[in-house]
Amino acid sequence: MAGAYSVDLRSKVLLAYDRGMTTKEIAESFQVSPAWARRVKQRRREHGEVAPRPMGGARWIKIDRVRLAELVAQQPDATLAELCERIEVVCSVAGISKALRALQLTFKKNAARGRAGSWGRRHPTRLLAAVADDARCAAVDLHR
Repeated sequence: MAGAYSVDLRSKVLLAYDRGMTTKEIAESFQVSPAWARRVKQRRREHGEVAPRPMGGARWIKIDRVRLAELVAQQPDATLAELCERIEVVCSVAGISKALRALQLTFKKNAARGRAGSWGRRHPTRLLAAVADDARCAAVDLHR
């Protein structure tokens, strides 16, 4: 992302306005958009400021991360929506997700579930049929 224009350029644009140049002339001579030049002039008029505003928006944390970590420790398999209800702060599911990522708490598979495999390995009826076929082959001493 591009940064803000320098205070030096802003001062030159304002000086050109003070000399009586039009917005179009200023935009062409300094190679900036006419809307930006008008906003610089308006900001000086309304707020008395020339410097650029801080970029990036609001950066406060409203989710108590210590409390969130405690909730996850109490019930590790809680969904994001459940955590959102229990955190006692008005927040979104996406906010809970960001806070969990900041805490480096990830969603992992449960080891008891095992790994993903082919349909034949997971489906119980196919598994039982395969065991039965192996037992019949062993009883007759045939190889599959």
